[in-house]
Amino acid sequence: MKSKKLICGLAVLAIFAMQSAIQAQSSLDIPSRHFGLSIGNSHTFSGIRINFRDRDVRRINGLNLTIWKAAREPRGEINGIGLGIFGPAGARLNGLMVGAAGVEAQETFSGIGLGLLGVGAGDKVSGLAIGGLGVGGGGDVEGIMIGGLGAGAGGNVKGIVIGGLGAGAGGDLHGISIGGLGSGAGGNVTGIHIGGLGTGAGGNFTGIGIGLLGVGAGEDATGIFIGGIGSGSGQNMTGLSIGGIGTGAGGVMRGIAIGGVGVGAGESLNGLAIAVGAAGAPVVKGITIAGAAAGGEEVTGLAIAGGYIKIQDEGRLRGVSVSAFNHIKGEQQGLSIGIFNFANKLKGIQIGVLNYAKNNPKWLRLLPVINAHLR
Repeated sequence: MKSKKLICGLAVLAIFAMQSAIQAQSSLDIPSRHFGLSIGNSHTFSGIRINFRDRDVRRINGLNLTIWKAAREPRGEINGIGLGIFGPAGARLNGLMVGAAGVEAQETFSGIGLGLLGVGAGDKVSGLAIGGLGVGGGGDVEGIMIGGLGAGAGGNVKGIVIGGLGAGAGGDLHGISIGGLGSGAGGNVTGIHIGGLGTGAGGNFTGIGIGLLGVGAGEDATGIFIGGIGSGSGQNMTGLSIGGIGTGAGGVMRGIAIGGVGVGAGESLNGLAIAVGAAGAPVVKGITIAGAAAGGEEVTGLAIAGGYIKIQDEGRLRGVSVSAFNHIKGEQQGLSIGIFNFANKLKGIQIGVLNYAKNNPKWLRLLPVINAHLR
């Protein structure tokens, strides 16, 4: 009985001694102040560190368990494994960081971060980061980022970014991005990018873009682009472009373009263009197929339209045009087939119910079935 009382007394004295030591130097460190096991608010330590609430931490290497949120804005560095009910926090976090609430780095985060609410850094994030609500960096992001609502960066993104609602970058976006509503970047975009509603780039877009509503680029677009309503670029577009309603480019469009209502380009349409409605550009080279109408100023190749093909004044058709009404207000060099064929200047053959060639002699201008001017 006496021995038990003695042991209990020694234990109580030991606890009071430990508390006094911790209060005196803010932490109990075994065997050294700088390495081993630390219980309390040690500032610089390597090993295993356990603390309720961090204050003025400078550098921790090893395993760090902090129960609650830092007392003030964290300025230190944690390297290794950081665990916390509220979440690891520091200026720089490197390693495996897990927080029931979140992971917070004032400057940079590098490694693996798991946060029930989110993972973020004021500057750069690199590695694997998964946040229940979101993942983000104020600067660049590199690696794999998954956010329940969103994932992105104020700077550039390189890697795989997935957001339940959105994924994006204020700068360039390189890799794979998937956003429940949308994905995109204010700068250039390369890789595979999918947005529930849309995906796009403020600059150039190179790769594959798929959007339920639309896909677009403020400058050039090169690759495969599929938009439920539309796809397009402010400047040139090269590759395969499909728009449920339409697809187009402000400059030159090269490749295959398919639009439910229309296909068009501000400068030139080169390749294969297919539209249920209309297709055209100032300059058209290749094969153009439209359900209703097609045309341009300079058209070279094969043009087919259900209703109407028009070549502008001073324009030129080189090749074959097939439509109910082929209206060549400029010069025709080649063959036109339709119900009514009109050419202001014919250097070729017209086949149709009625054919009019204005540069023929008066008695040969309007002829049935076939007309020609071969000089």
